[in-house]
Amino acid sequence: MVWHPKSSFGVTLKASNIRAEAAVISEKASKITKTRPIDGVKLYVGLPLDTVSDSGTINHARAISVGLKALKLLGVDGVELPVWWGIAEKQGMGKYDWTGYLALVEMVRKMGLKLHPYKDCLSIGVDDLPVLDGKTPIEVYNEFCKNFKSSFSAFMGSTITGISIGLGPDGELRYPSHGQLAKDSSQCGAGEFQCYDKNMLSNLKQHAETLGNPLWGLSGPHDTPGYDQSPISNGFFTEHGGSWETPYGDFFLSWYSSQLVSHGDRVLSHAAETFKDVSISVSGRVPLMHSWYRTRSHPSELTAGIYNTVNRDGYEAVAEIFSRNSCNIILPGMDLSDDHQPNESRPSPELLLAHIMSSCRKHGVGVSGQNSLVSGGPKVFEQIEKNLLDENAIDLFTYQRMGAYFFSPEHFPSFTQFVQSLKQPNLHSDDLPLNDEETADSLPDMNFHRQVA
Repeated sequence: MVWHPKSSFGVTLKASNIRAEAAVISEKASKITKTRPIDGVKLYVGLPLDTVSDSGTINHARAISVGLKALKLLGVDGVELPVWWGIAEKQGMGKYDWTGYLALVEMVRKMGLKLHPYKDCLSIGVDDLPVLDGKTPIEVYNEFCKNFKSSFSAFMGSTITGISIGLGPDGELRYPSHGQLAKDSSQCGAGEFQCYDKNMLSNLKQHAETLGNPLWGLSGPHDTPGYDQSPISNGFFTEHGGSWETPYGDFFLSWYSSQLVSHGDRVLSHAAETFKDVSISVSGRVPLMHSWYRTRSHPSELTAGIYNTVNRDGYEAVAEIFSRNSCNIILPGMDLSDDHQPNESRPSPELLLAHIMSSCRKHGVGVSGQNSLVSGGPKVFEQIEKNLLDENAIDLFTYQRMGAYFFSPEHFPSFTQFVQSLKQPNLHSDDLPLNDEETADSLPDMNFHRQVA
């Protein structure tokens, strides 16, 4: 399966000291007394998804500049920039135009911030097939990374301190098993297996024949529920006696998850090789498929490609490929608590987060975090702070994302208090430049993206 070519490539920018005049938004803001940041977690904010337009220019450049100043004043360390493949290579394969992104990175550099670019990958099942004008997706992806590295060489290791590599839908190492239903909390389904295109079916058939069970390779499971149906009432995911616990179930789930892990390994290895000689970190996002986690079969994780059940730890193989390629894992869902989840789907984001963190520690993999939803309530920030400051040892957190709501009176004061709790305990919210002539709340609604686990 191949994702849309308008995928993104992630970069993170970090904050450093800048000249006083660059930091001044207003007379009131210039009077802020800063305290020394607490050592430990670095705080980033995601830039709007359409920061660079389809025509390759910076959208709302003045508003972005003001927003960056506000973040700098608060003590935010850097920003994450989505880099869209379809914008950078819109003139044709191998014809790159980084004009808008270079201008944005220069803007960030002048603000004294650091940057992490973020880029989605595009394929599972066809990584090594010449389906793109005679080239494989991995070859095209590798060329893209190399051109990015060359074009931004002046910023590598200074302004650009990390690259976030997309591994699947929403950048996560998973199959697109949930479709649009993942954005609708009223649905109790666990998604569906994504193994029915010709390349995946051919691979499944060959694998089954190799193991001496050719009938197992004719198709995917026949007793799975639909996207919006309860997965544990009958069939494949039934708690006791379901097909997932049979020899056939183990065969299929092992194959299905191995295809995903192999894809992640290929992408990470190419990225790690490309950027090995520059002082930046390489990261990838692992999903927090917490629905149905309190069941034996963990159906949401299984359809997404993580073979994790009551009988098997599916995150060992995932952590292993990140460790082998010296890459970090990005975990979403730092804002999610068990108390605020629908009981119908038996979720537990907190238990799953602890589970994945344990696998990361075991394999020595560094972890950074993100939020999954944007609400800005006090309880949300309390949950994030709890996850950042406990023994989990998160070293970097990216808050998603800048936009009109981010700087609104309903949200920005709470975010400010959150930053204070991590970085500037002596900064009072009355000191913030919210009501002056030039303020960041003038940002228009830039395709504000609400992420979900």
